[in-house]
Amino acid sequence: MSSNAAAVNMAAAADEKIAHNHNNNHEQQQQHQQPQIGDLKTAAAQTEISDTEKDTHYATDHSSVHAQRGVQKIEAAAQIWTKWHLIAAYGMIWLIYFVTSTQEVVIQSLSTFVTSSFAMHSLTPVAAIIGTIVAGVSKLALAKLLDIWGRPQGLAVMLTLWTIGFIMMAKCENVETYAAAEVFTLVGAQGVSYCITVFVADTSALRNRGLMLAFATSPYIVTTWIGGPMAQAFIHGSGWRWGFGTFCIVTPIVVTPLILLFAFNTHRAKKLGLVTEARLRWNPRAVWDFAIEFDFLGVLLLAGGMALILLPLSLWSYQPLGWKQPMIIAMLVVGFVLVCLFVAYEKLAAPVNFIPMHLLGDRTILFAGLMLFFVFFNSAVWGGYFVSMLMVVWNTGVTKATYISNIYRVGSCFSALVLGYLIQRTGRFKWVATYYGLPLMMLGVGLMLQFRQPDADIGYVVMTQIFVAFAGGPIVVSAEIAMMSPLEHQHVAAILAILDLFGSIGYAVGSGVAGAIWTNTFPGALLRNLPEGTPQRTIDNIYSSIYSQLGYRMGTPIRIGVGYAYAEAQRYMLITSMVALALAWGCSWMWRDIKLKELKQVKGNVV
Repeated sequence: MSSNAAAVNMAAAADEKIAHNHNNNHEQQQQHQQPQIGDLKTAAAQTEISDTEKDTHYATDHSSVHAQRGVQKIEAAAQIWTKWHLIAAYGMIWLIYFVTSTQEVVIQSLSTFVTSSFAMHSLTPVAAIIGTIVAGVSKLALAKLLDIWGRPQGLAVMLTLWTIGFIMMAKCENVETYAAAEVFTLVGAQGVSYCITVFVADTSALRNRGLMLAFATSPYIVTTWIGGPMAQAFIHGSGWRWGFGTFCIVTPIVVTPLILLFAFNTHRAKKLGLVTEARLRWNPRAVWDFAIEFDFLGVLLLAGGMALILLPLSLWSYQPLGWKQPMIIAMLVVGFVLVCLFVAYEKLAAPVNFIPMHLLGDRTILFAGLMLFFVFFNSAVWGGYFVSMLMVVWNTGVTKATYISNIYRVGSCFSALVLGYLIQRTGRFKWVATYYGLPLMMLGVGLMLQFRQPDADIGYVVMTQIFVAFAGGPIVVSAEIAMMSPLEHQHVAAILAILDLFGSIGYAVGSGVAGAIWTNTFPGALLRNLPEGTPQRTIDNIYSSIYSQLGYRMGTPIRIGVGYAYAEAQRYMLITSMVALALAWGCSWMWRDIKLKELKQVKGNVV
C-alpha cells in the first residue's frame, strides 16, 4: 500500500503546481500506494495437479535451505526474538509510517514556497518526476541488497539517503540543489517504506499479512489532516528551512530503533549458531561472486529498461514536439530492447536469477500484476485533471479540493483495515477483488460519468470519491496477497519490487493517456461551449492556465462554458478508465482462490 503501493494515496497538487502542469498540458497527481510482490514455487511439469493440490504443494517452506543470506538472517532472528520484541517492532513500524505520511504532506506544501524563493524553475517538476521514477526502479537493486546483505542494512542505507535529502533541502541555495535533494528524499523515503513492507512480509503469516500491512499504513488516516496545518506553522513561524530541518532530525530518531532491534536479534542468532558469520572480502574474486549473486547484469538491464520506458511516458508533455520528439522515441525503443534483453538473459544465461521467470508466468502472480497495472492506469486517467475540475467547475477552492482529493487516502487505509481483518478470518483473498473492490470502484467511476456536469451537486461528487476510496485499499491489499501467496520466502522482496513496477508503469501510461485526451478534446470543447465571438487569444489563455479559468466569476457565460468543456474532456477520460477497470476485473477472476490458512511461508515467531 505505501510505494509503490502500494505508492500505492492521491495527494492534491498545490495551486501553483496545478497551474504549472496546465501550462505544460499535463498534470501530475501523486499516489503513494505501495504494492507488494511474492514469488511462486515451481510446478512446471505438474499440470495435472489441481488448484487445491497446488496450493498445498506451495505451502511447504524450503526457503531456509536455498535462501540467500539476507533471508536466512531474518528467519534466524525471527526464531529467537520474543513476543515483546515483535510488538515493539510493529509499534516502531507504525510510528515510522506516521512520520513518513506526515512529511509527504508537509513537503508537498512547503515545495511551493521553496520554488517561489527561487523564482520558480521548470527543472523542479521534472526533478520530482525523475525522482519518483528513480525511486521506483531503485527498489529492484534494493530487493537484491535485502536478500544478500540483510534487512537492517538495506534500511540503514535508505535512511541515510533520506536524511541526506532533508539536509540538502534545508541548506539549498538554488533550485538545482533543491531538485537534486528531492531525488535523494524520494529514493530514501520510498526505500524505507519498501523495506518496512518487506519486514511486514517477513514477520507475518499470509492469512494475517493483509491486516498487518493495513495496520502499518493506518497513520495516513490521521496525518492527511495534520500535515497542512504543520506546514503552515513552519511557513508563518520558523520558515520552510526548519520544516525540512525538523524531519532531518526526527526521521533518524524514529527509524534507527527498528534497525537496531533487527540487528540485535540477528547478532543473537549468530551467537546461537542459527546463522553463520560471513567474513567481508574485497578481493576481485569476492567482488565477482557478489556481482553474480546480486544478478548485477540482470538488475541493470531491467532497471535501465524500465527507467527509459517510464521517463518518456512522464516527460513527453514537457517536450516541444511531444510524442514526436526524437529523444522520447529513442528512449522508448531502447527501453523496450533492454527489457527484452533482460528476459532473454534471465532465461538463457543468468547464473543467478533476479526472480525465476516461470514464477512470473503463474496466473495468480501475472494477473495480479496486470490488475494493478489497469487500476493505477485508471486512477491516473480520470484523476489527472480532477483537482482542477473541482476548483473550476464547482468552485471549491484549493483547500476544499485538497480535502476531497484526500478522501482516497483516508478511505482506502480505513477500508484496508476492515478487509484485512476479514481476509484473516476467512483465509481467502480473491473475493475481496472480484466481489467487492473492483465492482465498487467501477460504481464510483461510473457515477462520476453521471455527475461530471457543472449542474451536478458537489455532494454527489464526494460520494463517488468515497466509493473509490473504500474500494482502493482492499484492491491493493488483495493484489499484494495474490502475488505473495504462491511464493517461497526467498522471492518475496523481489516480487514486491516487481509489483511496484506494475503500478508505476500503469500510472505513467495513464498519465500519458490523460494528457493526450486533454490536448485532443479540451480545445475543441472550449470552441463549442464558450460564447460565440470569444477571441482566440482568450481561448488560448483559458486552455493554458488555470488562473485564467478561475479569473472568470461563477455564473458568467465564459465560466459556464469552461465547466462544460471540462465535462466533455472528462467524459472521454472516465470512459477510458471504465474500460481499464473492466479489464482489471477480468484479471482478478484469473487468480487461483488460494487457501491462506494452509500456507506457511515464513518461519519463527511471527504474527
